[in-house]
Amino acid sequence: MDMYHIQGLDHYYGDKKVLSIDDVSVPPASITGLIGPNGSGKSTLLKLLGFLEEPTHGALLFKGRKVVPFSNAVRFRVTLLTQEPYLMQRSVSDNVAYGLKIRGDTNGLAGRVEDALVQVGLDPESFAGRKWSALSGGEAQRVALAARLILRPEVLLLDEPTASVDSHSARLIRKASLKAREEWGTTLVVATHDWQWLYETCDTVLHLLHGRLFKGGMGCTVNGPWEFGQNDLLQKELEDGQVLVVPKPEEGKDMVFFNPSKLQITLPGKDPLLMKLDANTLKGVVTRLFLEKKGNTVQTAIKVGELVFTLRLERDKVEELKLYPSKEVGISYDPQEIEWF
Repeated sequence: MDMYHIQGLDHYYGDKKVLSIDDVSVPPASITGLIGPNGSGKSTLLKLLGFLEEPTHGALLFKGRKVVPFSNAVRFRVTLLTQEPYLMQRSVSDNVAYGLKIRGDTNGLAGRVEDALVQVGLDPESFAGRKWSALSGGEAQRVALAARLILRPEVLLLDEPTASVDSHSARLIRKASLKAREEWGTTLVVATHDWQWLYETCDTVLHLLHGRLFKGGMGCTVNGPWEFGQNDLLQKELEDGQVLVVPKPEEGKDMVFFNPSKLQITLPGKDPLLMKLDANTLKGVVTRLFLEKKGNTVQTAIKVGELVFTLRLERDKVEELKLYPSKEVGISYDPQEIEWF
């Protein structure tokens, strides 16, 4: 049974729709990554998965059942770690033990607090009695994580857990979270821009843009201003002098999304499609190749002017095109397949 199943979900804040998901499942003991620009809906989705809010419309099932926010069915079983740790004005030990005390589960409490601190790389002897105000940002985030891990949750939700911490703390937060999955079968859902989280450890990566899910890579988003071009199209001149050509949008939409599944990488001078699609082909440079966890797909980043297009390519395709960082390539697209938001 899936840990989560979302179907036909729409969520609003006032009159504004902030999330719209047709169908997605999260298997138990899996690691799901969420990626998208600020305002794309990642934090909202995590709040819904943490049962801190209830969807406006649609179904959000937990282990096959509908659950209301803050109910006993998910209390202490699902926990969310936000980017800001928000510790209570108490000692480190009291912060870590708080959830177990609320639950009335205090057998061997001191030892369990010590184990939780060790799991996040904090020496209990040095940190257990320390005040919350005497912690660095990275230490505070690790204490907040220890307070969640001590509960041995079935689901651990992480909202940009390493965005505001030092590299040492970031590494320990990743390690402790993955250990929870390995030892207890904890399901992880993490919103992050950390490529090591996303493509080295995640089983699935979901890409959010304006509250909608997209598959096939991260693609690229482009804002205006736009100018009128030929054939009733709009255009935008990039920093390197190249011109981006797009169709006119519907009223009220001003952001273009290039769906990576609709893009084609071409090799200048070798691919005949380059001649046919010359008006809709942009010259770029490969800046990053990242082999994903399963080993058969490669996240490929291509810089075009000030834009970065990110695609998921089969490993065989990367080898066929002989791609490597700094290699010049073309990105071909059909303007009629552009999506506006």
